[in-house]
Amino acid sequence: MTASTPRRILMHANDNVAIVVNDGGLPAGTVFDDGLTLVETVPQGHKVALTDIAQGQSVLRYNVSIGRAVRDIPKGSWVSEQLLEMPPARELDNLPIATVKVPPLEPLEGYTFQGYRNEDGSVGTRNLLGITTTVQCVSGVVEFAVKRIKAELLPKYPNVDDVVGLEHTYGCGVAIDAPGANIPIRTIHNISKNPNFGGQAMVVSLGCEKLQPTRLFPANSIQIRRKDDTVATEPPVVCLQDAGNVGFMSMVDSIMQTAEAQLEVLNKRQRVTCPASDLVVGVQCGGSDAFSGVTANPAVGFATDLLVRAGATVMFSEVTEVRDGIDQLTSRAVNAEVAEEMIREMAWYDAYLTRGGVDRSANTTPGNKKGGLSNIVEKAMGSIVKSGSVPISGVLSPGEKATTKGVKGLLYTATPASDFICGTLQLAAGMNLHVFTTGRGTPYGLAECPVIKVATRDDLARRWHDLMDVNAGRIATGEATIESVGWELFQLLLDVASGKKTWAEHWKLHNALVLFNPAPVT
Repeated sequence: MTASTPRRILMHANDNVAIVVNDGGLPAGTVFDDGLTLVETVPQGHKVALTDIAQGQSVLRYNVSIGRAVRDIPKGSWVSEQLLEMPPARELDNLPIATVKVPPLEPLEGYTFQGYRNEDGSVGTRNLLGITTTVQCVSGVVEFAVKRIKAELLPKYPNVDDVVGLEHTYGCGVAIDAPGANIPIRTIHNISKNPNFGGQAMVVSLGCEKLQPTRLFPANSIQIRRKDDTVATEPPVVCLQDAGNVGFMSMVDSIMQTAEAQLEVLNKRQRVTCPASDLVVGVQCGGSDAFSGVTANPAVGFATDLLVRAGATVMFSEVTEVRDGIDQLTSRAVNAEVAEEMIREMAWYDAYLTRGGVDRSANTTPGNKKGGLSNIVEKAMGSIVKSGSVPISGVLSPGEKATTKGVKGLLYTATPASDFICGTLQLAAGMNLHVFTTGRGTPYGLAECPVIKVATRDDLARRWHDLMDVNAGRIATGEATIESVGWELFQLLLDVASGKKTWAEHWKLHNALVLFNPAPVT
């Protein structure tokens, strides 16, 4: 079969639409090998009607109704978003609860990586100095200090990979005691304790902010190893308003002195052999298209199953991108308690959107639609498959750390679907590796954690050859299978965990942390 041969992909035998595979789409008059003829041009990734679809009839993809036809759609037509009326959201009662009993998968044994073992038992894939901030006011000073630390201090400590300022827009001018205000606070706290920072948190404070260091790190909530090998139960704090800081450069020097003591400790760390069960992998998609649920996300789902079989923890998220498949998720819960926790998270977010005057349909972007995704229902069906097929063993609320629940395996980590907020909350949950799939393309990266980028299409992988780490588009063209790309990704995860750089790391691309703050700003 040549590249010019008309190709389409059908997700389920019951579907009455399929998506066009060919780069650039297919023109009107194109005839498929079974005789189906396009009556109009259909762009790549967009849906073609396989039968005549009557007005009011369900349009099926993934064997799920992604909407009802607003008018008659002749066979061979382009089924665009304008032709679909989106169905209402599934109610959150009378859902199947822990009904899917997945046969135990054979454990994967013997897979290891070279990581940094921490005193709390967690493992880092990178050895980073994280500088936590309590308020946005200090960000400019921290940014200046980090540049100097990288230029003047970091070369003296070759075992430390990088220095990261954990800057954000929280800390003051907020209703810090309001319901929901605990979410950004615990997010900052838990990111500071991410495995990739080796337990060596330090804090830069302004002094007058609402989020005081003692509130961010209550007594005995952290253990910091000093350079003399003793242990402190609170992180070192540089307060810019302290009387000892006389002028801007004095502030910078204070940060640098504290950072150097932390660097001395981190520099003693060495990579050691760790089992794959020490991986905590966050999976996410952004700039999604119709191929996301066909190529990249199924391959990630296969790798998810491999990781869980190896004893690792995998987190999938994005509330609005799984909301329309809630019945698929509650049925896979390991027990009724986990199912009910998922339902509570969905209900909370439904109420949150209602307060804002929007619903789940606000999720899809112009890029999603240009890539063939008509609405959030269709997008959700393709997003869920990142979670693979294993049972869901636990649920995390926004900002919670996975180890607090004492469960491993596949976790639903509730976050908004925003790429930046989702990544921030998965870092707080303890993620030490990140997998990010994209169809439209995004230079997304995180300074705090390696990000492996997976392209859904050959065209994107070719054009962004030095930004995409894996090309899952080969699945659509028949050059590879979901299983082969899943195994490729699994092995790449072990390699990256051992120190291999991703393209985002190579170019030092990273997005800012974006905290989820549902509480009012004063």
